[in-house]
Amino acid sequence: MAVTRAARWWACAATAAAVLLAHASAVFAGDLERADIARRFPPPLRVGDKLRDVPVWPLTSELAPDAGPAGYVFESIDLAPIPGFEGTPINLLVAVDAEGRFLDVEVLRQHEPVFLGGLGPAPLHEFVRQYKGHSLRQEIVVASTYGTGQRNERRVVLDGVAKATASVRIVNQSVLGAALTVARRRLGFADRGSNAPATVVRDLPFEAMGFDELLRRGLVQRLRLSNADVEALFAGSDGAGIDAEALSDPAGLFVELYVAYLNAPTTGRNLLGDAGWTKLRGDLGDDRPAFWVATRGRYALADDSFVPGTAPPRLALAQRGLPLELRDANRDYAHGPGPTDLNAALILTVPAYAGLDPGQPMEFGLNISRARGMILPVVTQKNADLQYRPVAELFDYPAAAPPEWLVAWQGRAVDLVVIAVALALLTSILARPRWISVEPRRLYVFRLAFLAFTAIYLGWFAQGQLSIVQVTGAIKSISAGAGLASFLYDPVSLLLIAYTAVTLLVWGRGAFCGWLCPFGALQEFVTLAARALRLPQLSLPAGVAGALARGRYAILAMLAGAAALAPASAEWLVEIEPFKTSITVGFAREWPFVAWAAGLLVAGVFVYKFFCRYLCPLGAALTLGGRLRRWDWLPRIDACGKPCQKCRRACTYDAIAPAGNIRYDDCFQCLDCVGLVHDVRRCGPQLLLARKGRSIRIRPLPAALHPASPSR
Repeated sequence: MAVTRAARWWACAATAAAVLLAHASAVFAGDLERADIARRFPPPLRVGDKLRDVPVWPLTSELAPDAGPAGYVFESIDLAPIPGFEGTPINLLVAVDAEGRFLDVEVLRQHEPVFLGGLGPAPLHEFVRQYKGHSLRQEIVVASTYGTGQRNERRVVLDGVAKATASVRIVNQSVLGAALTVARRRLGFADRGSNAPATVVRDLPFEAMGFDELLRRGLVQRLRLSNADVEALFAGSDGAGIDAEALSDPAGLFVELYVAYLNAPTTGRNLLGDAGWTKLRGDLGDDRPAFWVATRGRYALADDSFVPGTAPPRLALAQRGLPLELRDANRDYAHGPGPTDLNAALILTVPAYAGLDPGQPMEFGLNISRARGMILPVVTQKNADLQYRPVAELFDYPAAAPPEWLVAWQGRAVDLVVIAVALALLTSILARPRWISVEPRRLYVFRLAFLAFTAIYLGWFAQGQLSIVQVTGAIKSISAGAGLASFLYDPVSLLLIAYTAVTLLVWGRGAFCGWLCPFGALQEFVTLAARALRLPQLSLPAGVAGALARGRYAILAMLAGAAALAPASAEWLVEIEPFKTSITVGFAREWPFVAWAAGLLVAGVFVYKFFCRYLCPLGAALTLGGRLRRWDWLPRIDACGKPCQKCRRACTYDAIAPAGNIRYDDCFQCLDCVGLVHDVRRCGPQLLLARKGRSIRIRPLPAALHPASPSR
């Protein structure tokens, strides 16, 4: 196509800018790359690519390649960026297995003054080592003083760091906040039932009530344990039969536990009074759930060793099997009506990041311990649970969330609309190409703009690069009997797959390869830049080109066979495609992958679309699919190839045979030949016949009438 020198230089600059943008997008990705993770988790563990929906690296085992993820590795700053003591989030590398047990926790980056210029980093590193082996199904808290760590089946108390209490608590919140997010998103913990959104407290008119009425209405709930009930808990253990008072008065009250959700105005104002409720609302600026918890009887919620502002050692909270952090609000609030013989009463809050749904059932576990012996006592601990059932009238229950795949589509709605409009535009152009193609400048500008959209928006921004990985992934899924439902979770790719499948039947492989492949578009811009720099362009001999083109089918067969028979091998064989390196991660990978992708782009500088025409396994698959094409739709005239060769010489893809027919297996549908054959100024036979006042018959020329392409 005829282009100006300025336009060529503009294309060169646009290509450079697009590549720089791709690099810039990776600058803020995080501290670690996949290679950094792989060095920390050697074989038989294998580190997968970072997921898009939640920023984690999946771990699989070479010993059980079909067992699914063995765990996940993630950086806490991506999931729970809680500011540290001096305002900067601490970044930790956290690894959990598929059951929610910590595999490791490592400090990546921290700016805590006490660990920089005070104690040094060693105590912090020692602190995070304690997580290994513990489960997210346990309650993990930090001891108030160093060296008081203890644990039972539900609670793990980590040894703290003297002089760094605030910092290690922030570390604990960062670790648990990030890990709990992964547990919910990937391990199925604390699922809100069909991913329904959390309930919302209703703004109801205040209704004054006494404590008995609050109990009757369920706004305050209680667990009552007699001495006999507690003795039954310890039956058969070392703690049985050592409580003399319980044995002498079995019917006597051991403990009565009260729990009330304070965020609901009717409950909060009645229990705390107007002044206390107003103060509480001010303190709960981030909408943390707050509970009034109190006890009466022989056993207290908190004893003399309890440190205000910490987690109460005798109480745990869980929802749908996942422990949630409780912390004393450490505030003085006015109290309204209630029992006069309470032995403890606390306002306990749950961090907002913990994901508690206040309108759903939860469990408050009261830990009771007994010690046998004086010198080296044998401590036995048991738990009694209050099954807390929120009062439904206090909450609005939003409708259940749509399926996760539909959420993915809704989240990409803007991208899908933009891409759908682009596809509609492309369809109209390919269906009626004469107007756009007959004027070379018009076609050049449109094609350049559309390819820029494909590379920058469709590729780097919307991550819409179709890949042979989707073909091998489908083969793996079908071979494993897993179906193809996973494709629903990537709506942009699925839209492109559907469009490409339809266009294969109409136009062949060229609709995708020539217009919708981001890497192909990037090659196009590299070629334009090379032409602007007047670099030499090479044309391979027909025999060499044919042999290379047939080689892509061998690559496709190798990948398909590996996907079906050796899935682990397919994972690295697909790296023959540079799409992941150049488009998906914007060249932010290890140097061998970047060198391979860059080398293919350099090859395309000298041999037009080198990778697309001679190596691309996806192109080979689409070429095979294009054999189902129903029409030879590109117009030809009787003089094409007999004797006119202008279109053939102009075709940079070498997709026109000497006889004049289009080799659709090699055609990328750039529309240059369509413009030529319709333009009386450029088509020699058209011009000659027009001057003689004769007409020319334009028709699709059946490919079957002419020799096949050497690449077919």
